Amino acid sequence: MPELPEVEVVRRGLERWIAGRTVTDVEVLHPRAVRRHPAGGEDFAARLKGQRFEVARRRGKYLWLPLAETGTSVLGHLGMSGQLLVQPEGAADEKHLRIRMRFDDAAGTELRFVDQRTFGGLSLHDQTPDGLPDVIGHIARDPLDPEFDDEAFHRALRLRRTTVKRALLDQSLISGVGNIYADEALWRARLHYDRPTATLTRPRSAELLGHARDVMNAALDVGGTSFDSLYVNVNGESGYFDRSLDAYGREDEACRRCGTPIRRRAWMNRSSYFCPRCQRPPRTTL
Repeated sequence: MPELPEVEVVRRGLERWIAGRTVTDVEVLHPRAVRRHPAGGEDFAARLKGQRFEVARRRGKYLWLPLAETGTSVLGHLGMSGQLLVQPEGAADEKHLRIRMRFDDAAGTELRFVDQRTFGGLSLHDQTPDGLPDVIGHIARDPLDPEFDDEAFHRALRLRRTTVKRALLDQSLISGVGNIYADEALWRARLHYDRPTATLTRPRSAELLGHARDVMNAALDVGGTSFDSLYVNVNGESGYFDRSLDAYGREDEACRRCGTPIRRRAWMNRSSYFCPRCQRPPRTTL
C-alpha cells in the first residue's frame, strides 16, 4: 500500500497540473471505481461537472481534491494499485482505466484514475470544519504536518498498552506511516518492533519521531518507494527509494550498521524486517 511519501508525490503533481481547473466531463468506466460513492457513477459524474478543483490536500495516506465553494471534496483511495495520472487528451487509454475527467481549458491534458486491482476509487464527501472529507475526520495528523503535537504523541504512547510498531501503524494516533517506513524508522532508532510503548522515554519517542520524519523526507526526495510499476506519480514515473532501504525487504542481507543478516518475521498478516543485533527483542512483553 502507498504510504505518506508516495501519496505526497501524487498530491504535489495534482497541485501542479490540476489545481484551478474546471471539470467539463467525467466518464466512469467501471462501477467499482465509485463504489464508495453510494449514489453511483452517474451521480458522481453529474456532481463534478462544472466544478473547479482547489489545491490538492493530504493527511497521512489520504488524498483529496476540494471543490471550490461547495464544501465538498473528491477523496482518492489509491488502494493497492490505484494511480491518478495526468495524460494528454489524445493518449491511448490505459488497460485498467476506470475514470476519466476532462477540463474546460486549453492545457490539452485530462485526469485519469487507473486501477488494475480495483481496490481503490474516487468518492465525493462533505468536508468537516477543518477541511477534511468527513469520512477521515478521525485520522490523526502525520509527522510531517507542522501542527503535529510531539508531546501529545509521547503521552499517548505511554498510556497505550501496545507495542511500538502497532502504535506507528495506528492511523488514529499518527497517520501516514505504513509497514515500510515503520520498519525503516525502527531500524534507525535501534528499536525492536515488539518493544512495549510504555517503556519509551520522552527522548526515545522524540528520537523515533525524528527518524520517521527523516526517512519519509528522504523518500520524498526521490519520488517514494516503488517496488513495481503500480506506484507512480501523475506522470507515470516510479520512485526509487527502494534502493536506499536499510531494513524492509532485505531479509538475509547484511545490516548496514553491524553486518548481521537482516531477519524477517511474520507480524499481523505482514512482515517485519529487523536486525537481531541492533534491534534486540524486549525483555518484557505485553
